[in-house]
Amino acid sequence: MNLVEARNLPRHVGIIMDGNGRWAELRGEPREAGHKAGSAAVRRIVRVCRRLGVEALTLYAFSEQNWARPRNEVDALMGLLREFLMSERCEILENDIRLVAIGDISRLPEPVRDVLDPLRKASATNRQMTLALALSYGAREEIAAAARELAMEAVAGRLDPEAIDGALLAARLPSLSVGEPDLIIRTGGEQRLSNFLLYGAAYAELSFTERLWPDFTEDDLFDAIAAYQQRVRAAEPAAEGGGADEPARASGALGAGRPWRAREVASHNGSRTGV
Repeated sequence: MNLVEARNLPRHVGIIMDGNGRWAELRGEPREAGHKAGSAAVRRIVRVCRRLGVEALTLYAFSEQNWARPRNEVDALMGLLREFLMSERCEILENDIRLVAIGDISRLPEPVRDVLDPLRKASATNRQMTLALALSYGAREEIAAAARELAMEAVAGRLDPEAIDGALLAARLPSLSVGEPDLIIRTGGEQRLSNFLLYGAAYAELSFTERLWPDFTEDDLFDAIAAYQQRVRAAEPAAEGGGADEPARASGALGAGRPWRAREVASHNGSRTGV
């Protein structure tokens, strides 16, 4: 297992959770079984991110394009989402986690929204960590919606078109409400972003693994974070802050200068179980 530097943890980690269906097919099981195993992986990775001190975790749970999947698979995914929200409600609230959702939430079935909306409201003031679920989400669709909103304001005379810049557009993107991702991890062997956090990913470090999402472990996460810490970060444009050293991105969760084994970091930040 790699070493994790406590003073330079990524503040915001995004994960493209890929491989549930293939995991099930390799075992001769229905795809729904893979999604159920993937839900268990969500629980353990949220838990360790909180213990490590990651400030925000965005999970690509259901894309805008996933609606085109077979109806029984979509129904199973929605059922698992509802089950996850119900089973984790107490631990989310007890561990001071703020739950947010990005995407076209209006497309989610009512039984899911009936659980999701109250939990978002109840956790709105929590500060330990933010868990963002990308649901019915697509980055291109998000950018188009923001551009459409700005265009409508300009046509109505409430906004000078010359005032529209990257910062103004970014302010209209719900996915950036928790900040730009520092590290994006994709499981399942593919090496593409698949319409995930495209605007915010401009300066993110990318990590790809062959591991299928249901098999993704704490050690896999630790390895991705350790590799992130070893890379020389590219300098960002001066107008956006940042720079080669990017001191603002170092979370300093433990304020320590030595490498910590990831499990040691996690235990140092508390022994509470659950997400």
